[in-house]
Amino acid sequence: MAKWQLSGDYFENCNCEVVCPCLASSAAPLTARPSRGVCDVALVFHIDKGSFDGLALDGLNVAIVAHAPGPMADGNWSVAAYLDERADDQQMAALGAIFTGAEGGPMAAFAPLISQQLGVKKVPIHYAVQGKTRSVEIPGIMQMAVEPIPTMHPSGEIWTTLGHPVAPDHIALAMGCSGSTFADYGMRWDNSGRNGHYAPINWSN
Repeated sequence: MAKWQLSGDYFENCNCEVVCPCLASSAAPLTARPSRGVCDVALVFHIDKGSFDGLALDGLNVAIVAHAPGPMADGNWSVAAYLDERADDQQMAALGAIFTGAEGGPMAAFAPLISQQLGVKKVPIHYAVQGKTRSVEIPGIMQMAVEPIPTMHPSGEIWTTLGHPVAPDHIALAMGCSGSTFADYGMRWDNSGRNGHYAPINWSN
């Protein structure tokens, strides 16, 4: 295996009601039925610092979208990946290895659940953090943003430990901002006002 590590920021926005039942399933993680019967989720990543066998990955962005037709633990996911157009061929291969889980790390937990790879596209990905809001734009494909769910906590955020593979230490509970949409591969989502999370990430294999 290659030696790699990365740190940065991530957010996700799915079509479940706030708060999504998947991570807090009463029987086992991911076994609860999604709020709307199926799961349509986007996970978006910004790498502040990263390396793959000495190859720098600093500043690059990645988005993964998935559709699960029922409880996520049942598998049969359809997945597409979007990789930063600024990545060269070597960086593309490194990002692909990390974000498919082929080289270990958190994404390897999802690999057995995927039955259909929809494709990989190299696209402009604009990731931004403004205050407590995270957003992404992939022109013509994805426009999504999440913000903290309302809370009386003075910090304005609710952080919790749910063991999410992407950020197992803690994640913030969030919701999709107005206009959080995705359209590609015959799928069209509007996850505005739906469940979200965000967190710093620190991965290695």
